[in-house]
Amino acid sequence: MKNDFFGLRLRHKLILEILLAGIVGFWLVHELKIGILHIPFLGVFALGWWYIPFAIFVIIAFANAFNITDGLDGLSAGVLLIALFAFWFLSASILDTVLSIFLAVWIGGLLAFLYFNVLPSRLFLGDVGALSFGATFAVVGLILGKAPALLVIGGIFVLEVASSLFQLAAKSLTGRKLFVAAPLHLWLQVRGWPESKIVMRFWILAIVLALFGLWLALLN
Repeated sequence: MKNDFFGLRLRHKLILEILLAGIVGFWLVHELKIGILHIPFLGVFALGWWYIPFAIFVIIAFANAFNITDGLDGLSAGVLLIALFAFWFLSASILDTVLSIFLAVWIGGLLAFLYFNVLPSRLFLGDVGALSFGATFAVVGLILGKAPALLVIGGIFVLEVASSLFQLAAKSLTGRKLFVAAPLHLWLQVRGWPESKIVMRFWILAIVLALFGLWLALLN
């Protein structure tokens, strides 16, 4: 009975996520006229209305990836702060004033939150905050028209959700775990890394990914 309840809850959650992401995807295509995907070194691909399911996948993926990453004090918020600085630079470079102001306000609020969220944390995002932050992060990347750069700048979130997916796939296909624990930050904890070390290392990696993502986004 308990498993049925949680299964039903997850299905309802997924349906709601698809619905909300679908509304945003429709807005991106219909109102903002975003329907192309520029992949560096490969070219520009016109997706048209197929951009909507693409946007739905990206938004849901990052919403849940951020939620998975939000497991250590200061981890997800710090990584997001670094990624948002990269997006702010991109928005300023294309003179998107509205988006630049939005990102500046978000960065300011996130700085205040991070002050109380670092170890030992006194404030927490919870599922509602984590899911909304991850989804909004993805939407900003899509508005900027930099979906490939979004994967790099948000690479920490991609690594975290990928490690969880590989763990689930391994357990389903082979009946054995691929990692002792998942996601990645939890695996490092099990290996004996202190929480502060994991967070600092992830922040450093996030800076490297943000710089590489900026370079990728600025390619013609």
